[in-house]
Amino acid sequence: MSEQIVPDVELTSDVVVAEAAEAAETAVNYSEKTLAELVALFEELVRSEERMTLSKEAEVLKSAFYKRLQKEKMEAGIVVQDTVAEPEDAPEQPEQEETENPFVELERGFKELYGTYRKERAEYNRKLEAEREQNLALKEAVIADLKALLEKQEDVNATFPEFREIQNRWRNVGPVPAQNYRNINETYQLYVEQFYDMVKINRELRDLDFKKNLEAKEQFCKQAEALAESENVVEAFRELQKLHEQWKEYGPVAKEFREQIWDRFKAATAIINKKYQSHFEGLKEQQAENLAKKTALCEKVEEIAEREVTDSNQWNAFSKEIEDIQKEWKTIGFASKKENQKIYDRFRAACDKFFGRKRDFYTEYKDSINANLDRKVAICEQAEALKTSTDWKKTTEQLIDLQKQWKEIGAVPRKKSEQLWKRFRAACDEFFAERDKHAKPENDFYGNLKAKQRLIEEIKAYELKGDASDAEALKAFQTRWNEIGFVPFKEKDNIAQAYKAAVAEKFPHQGRGGQRRNNARPVRQLSEKERLIQKYHALEQDVVTYENNIGFFAMSKNAEPLIKQMQDRIDAAKDELNTLAEQIKALKEAENN
Repeated sequence: MSEQIVPDVELTSDVVVAEAAEAAETAVNYSEKTLAELVALFEELVRSEERMTLSKEAEVLKSAFYKRLQKEKMEAGIVVQDTVAEPEDAPEQPEQEETENPFVELERGFKELYGTYRKERAEYNRKLEAEREQNLALKEAVIADLKALLEKQEDVNATFPEFREIQNRWRNVGPVPAQNYRNINETYQLYVEQFYDMVKINRELRDLDFKKNLEAKEQFCKQAEALAESENVVEAFRELQKLHEQWKEYGPVAKEFREQIWDRFKAATAIINKKYQSHFEGLKEQQAENLAKKTALCEKVEEIAEREVTDSNQWNAFSKEIEDIQKEWKTIGFASKKENQKIYDRFRAACDKFFGRKRDFYTEYKDSINANLDRKVAICEQAEALKTSTDWKKTTEQLIDLQKQWKEIGAVPRKKSEQLWKRFRAACDEFFAERDKHAKPENDFYGNLKAKQRLIEEIKAYELKGDASDAEALKAFQTRWNEIGFVPFKEKDNIAQAYKAAVAEKFPHQGRGGQRRNNARPVRQLSEKERLIQKYHALEQDVVTYENNIGFFAMSKNAEPLIKQMQDRIDAAKDELNTLAEQIKALKEAENN
């Protein structure tokens, strides 16, 4: 029985080898490297002693370099031409000035580096192919000598040493062209087996040769079994291929051991091949899972990129979301080689779309606040033109109108905001201070203020009757309020808010003009609990108003006394709110008992 030869499909499956190459290429993500880093990696490759065996990696680096170069040229606003490496005999193109294209020298340097490597690689391949052709001729000569030895049919003592010499010559010859490998080896093995089976060799020498072959193959079995236990399945598979090549170099063993030793070696081979196949199946599953995760992240960013955004707070919040998603993206491994670049391009496009919209928003926002700045400057100029006017009534109305316009205008650049407000406020304050000094008896602003304060106290002290007289009372209060003249400018907003709050608290069911709302039935007398609840809600509104006033006063010059006054009112109102809450709670408990 002749010794079996390892099936090629079991050792070097095209699918498995392709997957191994794919895993090697995706081990480094060159798309995230800078141009300088890619050049440095290529320089390191061409300096390596193994550079001639790294042609695939060199091509990957070249492709990554030109993709990155094209992208950075586009970002720099440079017209992008075909950036694929040109043939060595292509005519030189006129180079752009460095001021027009800062990438010229970098691209030229890379082309020269790659061109030198390509020439060296071509020369290496030419020599390698010549050596393999020479090796093929040498092995064909060895087979011819082996065939001639079989035909001699001489005494074994003369032929066996010559056969050993032929075997040594065969082992010393290097690799042959791939297309000739199978045929040349099968021919050699055929003649070797014919030699052992046909030549009448001395049993003692034959048994000694079988024994040496058995010892060598037992050692191969041990090495294969050790590889079967290795955790590095890729390296184990590579080493197994070397063992199979060495196995083929040795002749047969005694017939009674041939099947046994081959089965042992084949069993270890099967384990390694199975683990190797499982490894890449697992790698495929992991890559599919990574693709699913990255697809989900793409969908998240795409959804965010389509959101309607109206202010900078939303832009900042959504930017934080995308930054968190980008961090999560980096924790996920590679997808398959086929899908990895596609999913990255999709993710990058979604991020670019969002940040492009954000950039456009802030460009428009900048234009808007600059327009607002011009409008507020114009208002300042109008106020400054009016501040020396002595037409108190007309100018007061004009300045109040300017203040309304000011409030309606949106934001201005932060550095100019306070400066503009102080300028506008100073013009207003100068006019109103002068107006108050020249107030006539009929325009006693502080007297009007006291009159309005007394009226507010009357409204608070009024006791509801629960009939039509309440509407008449409200109407009378409103008439008296309107008849009272102006108050000092700085107290205008405060006294108006106090009046509105008093009316809202005392006459919650009455509209303007003292008429019942929506033809409601006559107002019934409120219970003590209802009255306290209304007072509680009105006081809550007062607190909101006071807090808004603090924000307004904070922009005014010498506003500390006003801010303190508002803060005292807020503190007093909150204390009263706590007291009202306890009273309301006590009334509710009394009702339930």
